Amino acid sequence: MIPVSERIQIPETELEWSYARSGGPGGQNVNKVSSKAVLRWPVTTSPSLPDEVRARFLKRYVHRVTVEGDLVLSSERYRDQPRNRQDCLDKLVSMLQVVLKPPTVRKVTKPSKGSKIRRLQAKKHQSATKAGRRTPGGDD
Repeated sequence: MIPVSERIQIPETELEWSYARSGGPGGQNVNKVSSKAVLRWPVTTSPSLPDEVRARFLKRYVHRVTVEGDLVLSSERYRDQPRNRQDCLDKLVSMLQVVLKPPTVRKVTKPSKGSKIRRLQAKKHQSATKAGRRTPGGDD
């Protein structure tokens, strides 16, 4: 089980792992070791995710989810497979923790009378400053 919060825990059986060869520097080792970890997790069909969290997740990470409804994460940050695998899990947990809390609803407010007056005074002051920079007599 992968703990995300007190309510949400993802079982390891829902995750599908694959491994590939990593790119970048690494000498001869890079050609023979599959250290890149690729994680696939079916977000849309996962029973361990509450519906409201799933909706927020799909709205926020719409470009990270495939047409089939799978989230695909990969990591080739490290030179060994277990650390890349753990990095994928850390990415997944951090993505879920971002959408766990519902967003706060903005209270609609009007600007105060004082703020309107200050804004107009600032505009007049800026206008006077720029008018003072103009050359007398019009266009050049």
